[in-house]
Amino acid sequence: MTHALKVKIVESLTSIFPIALIIMVLAAVLTPLDAGTFALFLIGTFLLTLGMGCFTLGADMSMFVIGEKIGTAMTQSRKVWLIALLSFVIGIIVTVAEPDLQILARQVPALAERTFLGSYLLILTVAVGVGIFLTLAMLRIVLGIKLAYLLIGFYTVAFVLSIFVSPSFWAVAFDSGGVTTGPMTVPFIMSLGVGVASIRQKGQSDSFGLVALSSVGPIIAVMVLAVAFQIEDVEYTVAPLTSVQTTGNMLTVYLHGFGEYMGEVAIAICPILVFFLVFQLVSRSFHRVQLVKIAMGFLYTFVGLVLFLTGANVGFMPVGREIGQSLAGYNKWLLIPVGMLIGYFVVAAEPAVHVLNKQVERMSAGAIRARTMKLGLCAGVCVSLGLAMLRILLGFNILYILLPGYILALALTFFTPNMFTGIAFDSGGVASGAMVSSFVLPMAIGACNVLNPSAIMTDAFGCVAFVALTPLITIQIIGIVYRVKTTRIKKSFLHVEDKILVFEVD
Repeated sequence: MTHALKVKIVESLTSIFPIALIIMVLAAVLTPLDAGTFALFLIGTFLLTLGMGCFTLGADMSMFVIGEKIGTAMTQSRKVWLIALLSFVIGIIVTVAEPDLQILARQVPALAERTFLGSYLLILTVAVGVGIFLTLAMLRIVLGIKLAYLLIGFYTVAFVLSIFVSPSFWAVAFDSGGVTTGPMTVPFIMSLGVGVASIRQKGQSDSFGLVALSSVGPIIAVMVLAVAFQIEDVEYTVAPLTSVQTTGNMLTVYLHGFGEYMGEVAIAICPILVFFLVFQLVSRSFHRVQLVKIAMGFLYTFVGLVLFLTGANVGFMPVGREIGQSLAGYNKWLLIPVGMLIGYFVVAAEPAVHVLNKQVERMSAGAIRARTMKLGLCAGVCVSLGLAMLRILLGFNILYILLPGYILALALTFFTPNMFTGIAFDSGGVASGAMVSSFVLPMAIGACNVLNPSAIMTDAFGCVAFVALTPLITIQIIGIVYRVKTTRIKKSFLHVEDKILVFEVD
């Protein structure tokens, strides 16, 4: 085990331990878990820690390096049509097998029953949406278009489209925007932006925003799909929880999980690997030593994602459902404070969040600390899960939160520095990842299954959309504070210079 991997595993342990501790306290005090489920959770915690460490190291060694080089090469070609075509293809191949998206697609049988494509109809729709909007995002950097203008325009389109879509499908549409930007897509897309922006020598402000536009694309695409297929009602069938009675059962469950997610992650990585090999054959951009390092990075990424997704879905998903059901049956109002507490810590366990925070600190030359980003994201997700649990209890329309929330977020773009606008809207997509879909969403489904089983699709779904919303506001507020402090420092410096000048003249 290398020193770098040890460092990454220690970092992931500090991220995952708080949420694991909260679950253990809840299990001991308020929501008792049976021995089998608790054992699955403990093993899942170990796998999450090891998996996140391997994944973040692998992303550093492969995804970032490849993405930046491809982004730089595309821009150097000076061919707009080539940039547009490659961006579209990249957007599709990094999205079509995103594990979080597959989890969401399985929950929408109303679409699966309408065409021979089944659940892949939603996956392909989202992938095309990401492809189109990643193309627009890349062209925005090349042409120097302000990100805020595009965000205002496209979110306006999304909310206008919602008028023609069944309310039962709103949550699915907005959730699709959040789950799209998961652990596979974020490192690659963000590094593409860095590569393209570096050619224009505006890396700080223009390198962010690709994830933001790639998140709004699926929302619009899924709403168009709902209009085209005239989808009125979307139902959700609660599957029984996995029962583990013996060590042999536990081993079988985890072996099945490993097999399933090895296949999914292999499908997710293969298109990127093939694209990289074709790029290398054409451009010869990497020498032999770099190729060996990138190959090791792909291996770490593969192993890390398999371990992480198996731990999250096999170990944490049943725990989330049981905690939600138990809290709803014991005292439903406890869902709000517990949800907020979990929200504050769960975002730190998202692999893509670590990728974003590191990229922000790097591109801002240390001016924006990863710790500051982490606190802003934690505060935002804390609020979002409090609102999500409140909506389960009161059953109000999801747009009562999303519409004013996005109006506020878009209004803040006129007051915050351009770089923070891109960072904030990227953060929304990054925060709503694997841990939200495999733990928080099952917790909401479990609570709703006790309180109002017929409203799972309208009340429980939407957690991901809320998680994608609040960081847009909190990070931009941090940007406004950053601007005020920077302005004060500049004024103080000029004032001191004036005094020195007067002194020298005298």
